[in-house]
Amino acid sequence: MFPPKFRLRGGKTLSETLLDSLGELEAKVMVEVRRIGEANVNQVNAALGEVYAYTTVMTTLDRLFKKGLLKRRKEGRAFIYAASHSIEELERGVTHDLLTSLFKSATGRAEPVLACIVDSVSERDLELLDELERLVQKKRLELRSGEKE
Repeated sequence: MFPPKFRLRGGKTLSETLLDSLGELEAKVMVEVRRIGEANVNQVNAALGEVYAYTTVMTTLDRLFKKGLLKRRKEGRAFIYAASHSIEELERGVTHDLLTSLFKSATGRAEPVLACIVDSVSERDLELLDELERLVQKKRLELRSGEKE
């Protein structure tokens, strides 16, 4: 019997859950910066329909930069902003944090966490289970070669 299924905020993906943790304007700004690719304050404000004050958009971009979600570079007197990480990188980071937390709280026993991962993967697709095995073998080789150095 499998454990009960848990959903993150209504079954959303990890990256969607991360966006939900942002304020409403922060989430809108992130969406527009990702859509545009690279943008200054004026471009983001225009993409938002210029319903916000320039300084509000500027402050929001700066906050997202300070949170590490945006990177920026100076071009003349303006900053050009871009997403710091792809959606896949964000999901991988959140997943890593989640698994690290689970392993720390597993009362010293990793087996229940590992069993749950294997069950989840094998439920979805046998090929994913093969991929998991390949990744484990690859990591094992990396660790063994590191011991010899």
